[in-house]
Amino acid sequence: MADEEIRPAGAADVPVVESVIDAAFRPYIERIGRVPQPMEEDHTANVAAGKVFVTGEPVIGLVVVEAFEDHLFLDIIAVHPTAHGRGVGRRLLRFVDARARALGLPEIRLYTNAMMWENQKIYPKYGYEFVERRVDGPYDRVHYRKRLL
Repeated sequence: MADEEIRPAGAADVPVVESVIDAAFRPYIERIGRVPQPMEEDHTANVAAGKVFVTGEPVIGLVVVEAFEDHLFLDIIAVHPTAHGRGVGRRLLRFVDARARALGLPEIRLYTNAMMWENQKIYPKYGYEFVERRVDGPYDRVHYRKRLL
């Protein structure tokens, strides 16, 4: 598993990107009381814009990132439940760090739904610090950042 590449997603990957995101986020629907935002995004557009990177053959994990002037935004990280505990998420987070550094960006930002408390235990272990908790429309989000300097 450690040697599997992380590559840009192509148009042919869109169905599996949607499938992995659906499998990863579907369990949260009941807990948060609505469909999580990652399940509603336009994955075809994200892939076409070069924002999606996948790993595994077949694909078992992915990230959606977007570069801004002063940070890299980690929009989605998803690992198929059948691949949990195999280090896929850790490798994807390391990839995001490397991607931000390669782009010369000093910081990574992300947010997670406040009801996804598992994530709030994971991100600090990888160097992310709590910034704020804020309601954005129907979503109660916990915002994090990781400084790379």
